[in-house]
Amino acid sequence: MINPVHSFLIQITVAYVVDIIIGDPQWQYHPVRLIGRLIESVESGVRKLPISERLNGIILTLIIVAGTVLATYVLVLVSRNICFLCELMMGVLIIYFSISIKSLAFEAKKVMTSLKENDLIKARKFLAKIVGRDTVHLNEEQIMRACVETVAEGSVDGVLSPLFYSFIGGPIGAIAYKAVNTLDSMVGYKNEKYIRFGWASARLDDVANYIPARISCLLIPMASFLCGCSFKRSLKIALRDGRRHESPNSGIPEAAIAGALGVQLGGPSTYQGEFVEKPFIGDNQNQLTLKSVDTAVKITYVTSILFLIFGIATIICLRYFSLHFIHNL
Repeated sequence: MINPVHSFLIQITVAYVVDIIIGDPQWQYHPVRLIGRLIESVESGVRKLPISERLNGIILTLIIVAGTVLATYVLVLVSRNICFLCELMMGVLIIYFSISIKSLAFEAKKVMTSLKENDLIKARKFLAKIVGRDTVHLNEEQIMRACVETVAEGSVDGVLSPLFYSFIGGPIGAIAYKAVNTLDSMVGYKNEKYIRFGWASARLDDVANYIPARISCLLIPMASFLCGCSFKRSLKIALRDGRRHESPNSGIPEAAIAGALGVQLGGPSTYQGEFVEKPFIGDNQNQLTLKSVDTAVKITYVTSILFLIFGIATIICLRYFSLHFIHNL
């Protein structure tokens, strides 16, 4: 019988490979979509409670995260009682649904293909599916900048963070993170409707991504070097500009990739008709091109591979030293 640690490692590795090959399925019963529907249902109910909006938001966050973890635990437990292989496959499936490496690259490449065809309308349409900003009036350079920023940010919340929590807590850890991340994407806005109600979800997402984002500060420069870009410049800009972003985490991977490409990200953007003056990240050494987007995607792929390798090596080393320590007691 394979021990639980090795089982987690097998599940994570297989899930990663399956995602690289197949990508994230657009399925109506996808766990993230189910979590999204649950959020919508619970939100309408908790908003009716005669308490403050912030407290309502805390209750929503607790219900969604706890409910997701409990449901996943039951699925894992039921599959375990059937057979070991069923438990293993269930874990692979859950972790697979939690990561989105190929899908991130696929969506970015749809934008790139439209730009190659000089079809700005289609490029804006595809971009609107993966960014929160208004895209209707973006020019070609602004589209490419938004695409690179999204790929950079997605390298953490779509790749590194799910893998990180998979290493810590297996499939339950992975899906718990996706619940937190989905909450933030749905109610973590800073507009009038969600500034107080979504406070707990946004702060919990910040906490959840804190360590993975800082791991990316080292891995992205390493991946950049392997992709033919500058390790030194990537690390320098990550350390210099990583804190300029409004988010305590998103700025780090954006700055690291901006440094690797030698481009400038950030700057003014419009969100739901509201103009937002965001600080610039990186140095304007090179012009943004379609190759910039393609290289950003490659860096994200290599970063994920490095994280997978280091994560497996770390778990194996920790298990070896813990067993050695216990043996010597």
